[in-house]
Amino acid sequence: MNIMSKAVVAVKRVIDYAVKVRIAAAKDGVELNNVKMSMNPFCEIAVEEAIRLKEAKTVDEVVVVSIGPKQSQETIRTALAMGADRGIHITTDMRIDNDLQPLSVAKLLAEVAKKEEPDIFIVGKQSIDSDAAQTGPMLAQLLDWPQCTFASEIKLDGSNISVTRETDVGLETLSMNTPAVITADLRLNEPRYATLPNIMKAKKKKIEAMAAEDMGVDLAPRIEIIEVNDPPVREAGETVEDVDTLVDKLKNEAGVL
Repeated sequence: MNIMSKAVVAVKRVIDYAVKVRIAAAKDGVELNNVKMSMNPFCEIAVEEAIRLKEAKTVDEVVVVSIGPKQSQETIRTALAMGADRGIHITTDMRIDNDLQPLSVAKLLAEVAKKEEPDIFIVGKQSIDSDAAQTGPMLAQLLDWPQCTFASEIKLDGSNISVTRETDVGLETLSMNTPAVITADLRLNEPRYATLPNIMKAKKKKIEAMAAEDMGVDLAPRIEIIEVNDPPVREAGETVEDVDTLVDKLKNEAGVL
């Protein structure tokens, strides 16, 4: 089996999934100040898969890339502590949940791909802040690479990738040649916890910094956010005495029967 030289993984810093999101006072987005942030869960799965490919000696280097403010280095260090080899930090002061939109992210990642020349580029299928699920497909289009989204299993055989993906009607298996873009789904794997020794080792691993504004990419947002509001409060439910009363209310009051 031929050894693939490199896997690049994109990781995004997002509000931690366990945090209750609050609307900012200006209603132009959600509040990011003094809020716990962590690696996007689907990006974490992507990192884990790349590390497993390295452990299986299918790739010999795992590079992680993140876009955002200086705090994004914490996200990169997390991936390095999991087992990635080095990091790339694309610095920007743009809000990564609103202003830096999927097309701009894909363009920046495409520049990284051209520089690093990976055999496989793995990203999470979506981020939990915007839920767009657009970056992976846009990246593949910009690079003119084959792609497979929502991957639940990845098998490598030389320069061929066999990917099982989840669809609304069942599982689908696709085969493609490298280089390729893969987006990681929830059931692809279960990410590992970083051990203390690996966390200490991660502090010494290299992180290369480059400014997004210097990469020759148009970062202008294509979508304008007019206003962000909390969803309307649901009315209290009603307890009924028996099934007949329930059926009557569903039919005559709710109009769903």
